Amino acid sequence: MAEQTPQEKLKLITSNLQEVLNPEIIEEILNKNERPLKIYWGTATTGKPHCGYFVPMLKIAEFLAAGCEVTVLLADVHGFLDNLKAPIELVRERVGYYRYAITEVLRAVNVDVSRLKFVTGSDYQTRGGNTNDPFSGYPFDLLRLSTSVSGHDATKAGSEVVKQVEAPPLSSQIYPVMQALDEEYLGVDAQFGGVDQRKIFTLAVECLPRIGYRKRAHLMNPLIPGLQEGGKMSSSDPDSKIDLLDAPEIVKKKLKKAFCPPKQVAGNGVISFVEYVLLPASALKNTENPGQPRFVVQRRDAEPLVYTSIEKIKEDYLADVLQPQALKPAVTDALLEILAPIKKVFDETKEWQEIEARAYPPPPAPEKKAKKVKNLGSRFPGGKGGAPAEVEAKPDGHLEGKDAEALAVGRSKEEATSS
Repeated sequence: MAEQTPQEKLKLITSNLQEVLNPEIIEEILNKNERPLKIYWGTATTGKPHCGYFVPMLKIAEFLAAGCEVTVLLADVHGFLDNLKAPIELVRERVGYYRYAITEVLRAVNVDVSRLKFVTGSDYQTRGGNTNDPFSGYPFDLLRLSTSVSGHDATKAGSEVVKQVEAPPLSSQIYPVMQALDEEYLGVDAQFGGVDQRKIFTLAVECLPRIGYRKRAHLMNPLIPGLQEGGKMSSSDPDSKIDLLDAPEIVKKKLKKAFCPPKQVAGNGVISFVEYVLLPASALKNTENPGQPRFVVQRRDAEPLVYTSIEKIKEDYLADVLQPQALKPAVTDALLEILAPIKKVFDETKEWQEIEARAYPPPPAPEKKAKKVKNLGSRFPGGKGGAPAEVEAKPDGHLEGKDAEALAVGRSKEEATSS
């Protein structure tokens, strides 16, 4: 393959992004061509990765294709700080699950992951620097940043990322400040994330120079709508997303129910999924014509529709040439083709299965309510002239209390056995 020019690399790096902050930082490094551009993408290890993760993964594939050095931060400490979405013990276990899931998503679309670097947040975020200098290292730099960032600015920065509650814990302010500091400790030139993180990125640009560190560029991908009307794909809303390991019948059911009104492109999660996942993935998987996207829609009474651009798909959908009843099955087939190798690796990898069991244990079964023992009056053996029986029914069915024996076998052993 011919050596890419700086302009070609820049085009690949910035394609399909919604916004780029400080692109001149990226351009300078590409033009000098002295070393690879270094980018990091972080994800808090909380809920299970779903198909919305294909959006950043496919962008990471393009970064790698442009010769970038990419670090994936498995942010376990951030996951713990985010309003205690999960206890630290589970967050730690989920690091392993995320590592498997991200690796197999990229492999499923023919991406070479040998140049991908994984870093776990707690490996450096909780450690000091020089042992001879207590005022060094990540924890102290975090304290230094805390003296130059107001609580108001930290809260505002995390407002679209950190879970919002009426009385937020202090950790919700620490979260965005740490995300800014990660840029320095991971030694990168740019941070990549969703457009919902724009306020955190802006905070990083403003606050890092205050403690002597340079500002970075920021790359933002759009957020694709969820499968239901309104909102984004989210781990907290099961109906809005498809898990990477969902069975085929579940995938089909969710896409069949997805919000996909005829002749409406805006807010249509199915169309967006084709644009940001299926078309880019098909370009990576296309061995006959590498780099060429291809999306096929089968039709019952006509020739299939073959698309190579989202513009044509949107045009046909608005004109009602492409309809939901044809689009949804095509999306289902294309997605299942990508998910199949991921599910296969999971089914064949005992370690991944064991990690899943530890990281996402089933919720405890609800406690059974104790059965109420009705007062049946004096005619019932053990009854006391209508007075309530002093007894409690336990979940396993046995009775405890002052009148338990009487209700079970009579008012007394003697009475129960008398002729």
